[in-house]
Amino acid sequence: MRAEIITIGDEILIGQIVDTNSVFISKELNKIGVNVYQITSIQDDRTHILSALKDANERVDIVLVTGGLGPTKDDITKKTFLEYFDDTLVENKEVLENIKHIFASYIGREPLPSNFEQAQVPSKAIVLNNLNGTAPGMWMEQNETVFVSMPGVPYEMKQLMLDEVLPRIVKKFNRPFIYHKTLLTYGKGESQIEQIITNWETALPAEIKLAYLPSLGRVRLRLSSMGKDEILLKQSVDSQMDVLHEMLKDIAVGYEDENSIQSKISEALQEKGQFLSVVESCTGGRIASEITEIAGSSLYFKGGLVPYATQLKSDILGVDPKIIDTYSVVSIEVAEEMAKKSNQLFRTEYAISTTGIAGPTKGEAVDEVGTVCIAVAGPERVISEKFNFGNTRERVIGKAVNKAFEMLLKEISKN
Repeated sequence: MRAEIITIGDEILIGQIVDTNSVFISKELNKIGVNVYQITSIQDDRTHILSALKDANERVDIVLVTGGLGPTKDDITKKTFLEYFDDTLVENKEVLENIKHIFASYIGREPLPSNFEQAQVPSKAIVLNNLNGTAPGMWMEQNETVFVSMPGVPYEMKQLMLDEVLPRIVKKFNRPFIYHKTLLTYGKGESQIEQIITNWETALPAEIKLAYLPSLGRVRLRLSSMGKDEILLKQSVDSQMDVLHEMLKDIAVGYEDENSIQSKISEALQEKGQFLSVVESCTGGRIASEITEIAGSSLYFKGGLVPYATQLKSDILGVDPKIIDTYSVVSIEVAEEMAKKSNQLFRTEYAISTTGIAGPTKGEAVDEVGTVCIAVAGPERVISEKFNFGNTRERVIGKAVNKAFEMLLKEISKN
């Protein structure tokens, strides 16, 4: 059971937008046992679209197309579908009423003729109702292959996928079960992990595959399997994952899509009735951003500061200038003072602080690019560590954020 995703739009090819649609579609298809065989991005060009549809028809069972369904002249997907399926347009009354409703309820003006043209759909298509926009989705079939066309606007596409497309795929196709389980680890690289689990990995059943997914100070370990018996499949993967988790219990923090490290911190602080604050220099607010992505973070997170300029660490946070002059602004001594002052300022039990040189140049700093000092101040003590995370700015910031969360969770767990 294979699918191909085709994204249409010059804006993707020139890097103006990131193709998040394919990520969402792939995840949702995988949940129902459909393997994505290929993802293709193409121009808003008739010949290119026709060629992509023809090629996909020869290799997959389902072709999902996003983009090119707007009301302007550069949106040519529907016209190209007509040519590919040798079809004609007909007016769909439900789509027409939806267009009128959206303009009357949310836009406050009369639709233009180009908007009404979106109610014209291929006669062979099953129309998929777009509750969030004026361009309908379309479901068409040819040579036992299903073609689905959806708008490129992410929230419109997601509604169509969840409400219309996925239920139809489930009803039409017999699919195998695909099961993934991913363990999140912090603190060791993939080569170190491989040494620990090498014998277990070698003995894995052939139907279970292990993938190492490293990124900036953490490694995800994914077990995958596919088969017809869902219960047996899950039991087999879960059993192997239990063994893996026990082998890596010192660095394992939970399972992906279940308990991220931020969620673990959230649960631990709420259970203890304690609060967190952050003071970020080199990470520029990234730690606070990841904390507040979790719903309910106000129950344990009070706030943070980004004193990027050295003077602000003294003027606003209250770090003694003598400590900065003695040890330099990028030092564990300064990081520790920042964390302690954060607890005092925000009246929290725990605080994270970061100070470092993310690059690309080090300016007047003594230390090299990539040097980061992280401190965690808790109710009983302050811990700190000095790292070098390399010379790529995004890598330095990303690894610093992940390491800060790792240090904080370990400290909370000890108290």
